[in-house]
Amino acid sequence: MSEYDDADTMELPTPLPAKPWPKTASSLVIVDLGACSHQGKVRTNNEDSFLVLRLERSLQTLLTNLPADLPAKTTEIGYCMLVADGVGGAAGGEIASSTAISTLIELVLQTPDWHMRLDNEGANEVLARLDQRFGRLREALIERAQAEPSLAGMGTTMTLAVSHATNLVIAHIGDSRAYLFHEGQLHLLTRDQTVAQDLAELGVIRPEDVAKHPGRHVLTGAIATSGEEAQAEFHQVWLEDGDQVLLCTDGLTEMVTEAAIAEVLERAGPAGDICRALVDLALEGGGEDNVTVVLGRYSIPEEH
Repeated sequence: MSEYDDADTMELPTPLPAKPWPKTASSLVIVDLGACSHQGKVRTNNEDSFLVLRLERSLQTLLTNLPADLPAKTTEIGYCMLVADGVGGAAGGEIASSTAISTLIELVLQTPDWHMRLDNEGANEVLARLDQRFGRLREALIERAQAEPSLAGMGTTMTLAVSHATNLVIAHIGDSRAYLFHEGQLHLLTRDQTVAQDLAELGVIRPEDVAKHPGRHVLTGAIATSGEEAQAEFHQVWLEDGDQVLLCTDGLTEMVTEAAIAEVLERAGPAGDICRALVDLALEGGGEDNVTVVLGRYSIPEEH
């Protein structure tokens, strides 16, 4: 006879009213993501790399004998956008940018605890980890160059944006840029780490002369196999409904003015279409470099 026969019955208490389990703030935010990359009209290969990720941490009820309802599933959601512009000529730049990104993902996957909240404490921890990881990326490039001497001198820029609900953090080395498009205005979130920008900040040249100065192409910061280790820059931003976050390599900003970029971002339509329109503008302007754009358009409910 089964241990659990008809005689072994019991009455369960009347189930309690279902508890309203609110959705997480991050799961209510909708992000329309797009990306586009092109080698341009002059270069024979594309040294730019990009990556767009959705990050999740979830809890799902599978079995229980609790009388009260539990959430079927609750999820924290984050997004990561990243662009990298390789330097080093021939295959070096392409290998540098792709190796840096793949190494970063390996480091993330090796991390046992993912911070899925970007409040002040969480953001500080994420930025501290990114600072350490950028150093590890340099080590990875050096190891690759030592194994393949033809890659000596290669390096890459890297600009990364991570968002959770209304919080955004930026990590940046080099001259690829991050912009925030807010209420019709384009705001530059990063600083170009170039000789021209340094000269402007020292008062040697006027800020308006940076865009034409030959030193605008000379990096003072990069994840590189030679020279001193560059210092990454970090920023924290709070997003609002309708905001857009744009990451791009200098193949866009060299060919297209910020006013023209803002005009395109004003358009309706999927983020992917907007990315392609920006790349097309860069090609129409001459396409003298590889061009890559990544865009996130944020829809944030009033109660989040």
